[in-house]
Amino acid sequence: MSASIIDGNAIREEILSELKSEIAQFQGRKPNVVFIRVGEDPASVSYVRKKEKTATQIGMNAALEVYPESISEGELLGHVGRLNGDGAVDGILVQAPLPKHIDEQRVFNSVSAEKDVDGFNASNIGRILQDDNSRFVSCTPAGIIELLTRSRIETRGAHAVIVGRSQIVGKPIAQLLLQRAEWGNATVTVCHSATRDLSAITKQADILIAAIGSAEFIKGDMLKPGAVVIDVGINRISDSTSKKGYRLVGDVEFGSASQIASKITPVPGGVGPMTVAMLMANTVKAYKLKRGL
Repeated sequence: MSASIIDGNAIREEILSELKSEIAQFQGRKPNVVFIRVGEDPASVSYVRKKEKTATQIGMNAALEVYPESISEGELLGHVGRLNGDGAVDGILVQAPLPKHIDEQRVFNSVSAEKDVDGFNASNIGRILQDDNSRFVSCTPAGIIELLTRSRIETRGAHAVIVGRSQIVGKPIAQLLLQRAEWGNATVTVCHSATRDLSAITKQADILIAAIGSAEFIKGDMLKPGAVVIDVGINRISDSTSKKGYRLVGDVEFGSASQIASKITPVPGGVGPMTVAMLMANTVKAYKLKRGL
């Protein structure tokens, strides 16, 4: 058996096309998102550039504020506060990681919950626990839900096993799959570094979500035949045949897993493209909430 590929690129384009059509109908000012980047980390530069480009392509306004790595936490919080009070700004995204001398969670919580399009503010995270998605769900978990629903993968009654318990992916996707909603009603198990006999649990999964940041950790023999596999990981491994000297792989060993699973996301081209798409969707949502649309 060879698994069907869940094409994140295709689903992203579908979502962006829908958003572009919706934005074209808005009267007056278009949705506006501001990105804050601290320092010149190459990955952060690349990610923010991609987000800016996508926002512009679908008709949104986007701005970038760049600050030196030496900026104090107080100064950064001041800039966030200024944007919170700017009525022309719908969404604010502070690109992680931040320098070690800055408390990331404090900065994320300082972003107004009504402009928190990254979904990292404690208020928005807490709403998920109450089955309240009226504001913003963090982008990667929201993207996973879109992959599942648009791929017509049944979650009701399914056993979803999540490997990883981060605040960005593991915990929120667990809560979303538990919700009383069309994308939820799953039985959810969350595994982590202290889980005993991990393979015995992953073999029970109808839906396996791997988000641990460990290259090709999940092997095919750890899967239940016919499982749906969502690979959130993005890891660089050395590859002398590549011009860059490396290649990207997920947290799942694709070769062996694709022979056991029924459906699987590739890396790259699976979950990754969805994160930016859901950021755009959240910004449009913030714009509409502000205008009572």
